[in-house]
Amino acid sequence: MSTTAVDEASAAPEEPPRRRRFSRAWLLRFAASGVSGFGLYLSFAPRPLWWLAPLAFTGLALVLRGRSFRGAFGYGYVFGVAFFLPLLTWLQAFLGPSFGPWPWLGLSAVLALYLALVAGLITLVTRLPLAPVWAALLVIAAETPRAWFPLGGFPWGRVAFSQPEGAFLPLASVGGAPLVGFAVVLTGFGIAALIRTVFIQKGRTREWRRLAVPLAAALVPAIAGLALWPTIGTEAQDGTLTVAAVQGNAPDVGIALEGMRGVLRANHLAESQVLLTDIRAGRVPKPDLLIWPETATALRGDDPGIDQMVASFGIPAIIGAQTWRPDGGVQNSAIAWDPVTGPGKEYNKSQLVPFGEYVPARDLARLVTPFVDDTSDMTPGDRTNAALDVAGTKVGVFICYEAAFDHPARDAVAQGAELLVVPTNNAWYGPGEMSYQQLAMSRLRAVEHGRAVVVSATSGVSAIVRPDGTIARSTGLFTAASLVESVPLRQTTTLSDRLGVWTEYGLVGAALAGLLAGVVLRFRTRRTATEIARSQAPG
Repeated sequence: MSTTAVDEASAAPEEPPRRRRFSRAWLLRFAASGVSGFGLYLSFAPRPLWWLAPLAFTGLALVLRGRSFRGAFGYGYVFGVAFFLPLLTWLQAFLGPSFGPWPWLGLSAVLALYLALVAGLITLVTRLPLAPVWAALLVIAAETPRAWFPLGGFPWGRVAFSQPEGAFLPLASVGGAPLVGFAVVLTGFGIAALIRTVFIQKGRTREWRRLAVPLAAALVPAIAGLALWPTIGTEAQDGTLTVAAVQGNAPDVGIALEGMRGVLRANHLAESQVLLTDIRAGRVPKPDLLIWPETATALRGDDPGIDQMVASFGIPAIIGAQTWRPDGGVQNSAIAWDPVTGPGKEYNKSQLVPFGEYVPARDLARLVTPFVDDTSDMTPGDRTNAALDVAGTKVGVFICYEAAFDHPARDAVAQGAELLVVPTNNAWYGPGEMSYQQLAMSRLRAVEHGRAVVVSATSGVSAIVRPDGTIARSTGLFTAASLVESVPLRQTTTLSDRLGVWTEYGLVGAALAGLLAGVVLRFRTRRTATEIARSQAPG
């Protein structure tokens, strides 16, 4: 028997171990993808674990190293599912009784596809110079179409919303949520590149210069954020305003709350009376502006009860209400209410909640639940009156779900708002994490626009947020309470306000440019390899 035959015979029994090693490696990468995605979820409120977000992307980047497009797509999908499923569990409290788990599972599955596609595309830019930068750009660029599709846009879970505090938050004043998210992801990918470089080099000193890009990617974003903290202004520029946010409370019944408007109204009238008694007794200072949360009452024309309540305080109010248009359409409104003249201008919510304020793909939804036709779609408003003239100043309003979108708060500041108010009704979603996740968005918006933010919720969490994102006062969930606090009125526009949407467009454009460069490089590499192979082939 020849030596070659002996070698082949001795090698034959080794095949099963190689398969087992392959299986173990696949399972390890699968598990690492899931753990990393769940780690990203853990970085979101109510946990103060903002630093977990970059580490989650470190784990994803290490998993994707050396993978094909198809393999990276699969691991990215696992990462996305492990992130979105736990993040959106509050949807079950809201929709579960009528729609079952399908909206929660279906939405999580669709949103995970964005991260899967991004993971696949990252394999096309890994050979470019500054690879961590291009990969991070792709992740953030994918958040832009997520604000359009599915369901008319669902930007919940953007990377920046994991950062209501910490080193990266000040970057919101420069480039808003897109820049904060980019900094977080870039840090994570930079750490991964640093780990790979050090591991591969094994201490070879002549190659330490290769650490420059990974070190910069891992450190510069956080350093830049920390350096910006002293520039985050909190002082009053046009005086102060004492605001009172009323939280009347609501029953924890999910979507069934739709039929209990009378209970919401009665609860908020009762809590307003408690607040008025405390004011008259001197236990709390008299406010300049009273705020009721989203849809705390239903209005069909004149309302003597609200007139009397506001008049008894003797101050203007912003009343969150479900209103009926002359054509029969229903809107979600915030109404400026004068103690003498009554209701004035109103802001109407433009970004409606899918399955809550309108039913997308109603014909398809009928296949899932027979209750779909029990509700009618609300009419979206426009951005007219995004800043209401009330209490001697301009108060910017964006309602509940709109906190997840960039343009509502930006439009309010552009119209001259010196203070931001977020009426919200989170009672639909139970005592889970949704209210805390939304409050984190408002904290980011405070820094992004350099304004104090008042979050007024039906059942919590209500909060007074300072312009630096810190919380002055807040309430608990499913309790009746009121917050009275003096807030600064500010006029300065941040660089983020001045740049507006161009920060986002610039990041998307850079991502597309990097992707194009990666595709060209791959094409040229393959063509060169093919030409070399042909030149070396026997004549």
